[in-house]
Amino acid sequence: MKFRGYKDINQNIDKLTELFADPKYLKEYQDGFIRKELVSGNEGQDGAVSKMYYQYGKGEMELTETITANRLPNSFEASYHHKHMDNTMKCTFTPLGDKKTRYEYEFEYTRINWIMPKLIAILFPGMYKKPAEKWMNQFKEFVEKQS
Repeated sequence: MKFRGYKDINQNIDKLTELFADPKYLKEYQDGFIRKELVSGNEGQDGAVSKMYYQYGKGEMELTETITANRLPNSFEASYHHKHMDNTMKCTFTPLGDKKTRYEYEFEYTRINWIMPKLIAILFPGMYKKPAEKWMNQFKEFVEKQS
């Protein structure tokens, strides 16, 4: 399952990608984000592996992020592993003048191995797209508040 979208954000590409790249800001636009811990490699560089923790219901959810291609300020690609699913994220950033940037994103779920998420993906694919769209809208709002 793959979905794409974009947001035109009223911010220059350098500031936008600076905020995007800094994990201390994840809590500003990703609901439930707790922390990100580097496991191996150099933070933000190709091959870096990090654990990401989120509040999920009454418990915590853990994801493993592997950066596959960090070409900021132009693009960023990573894969995410959870015990029940894997997905990839590809982001590109294009300046639309001095004070506006287009943020294009593509998410692809490459493995879903638990019955309930698999059924949801088949019957209600929007359930996977909605949280990503929400985070993109929250990111846009956060970035546009920064000067």
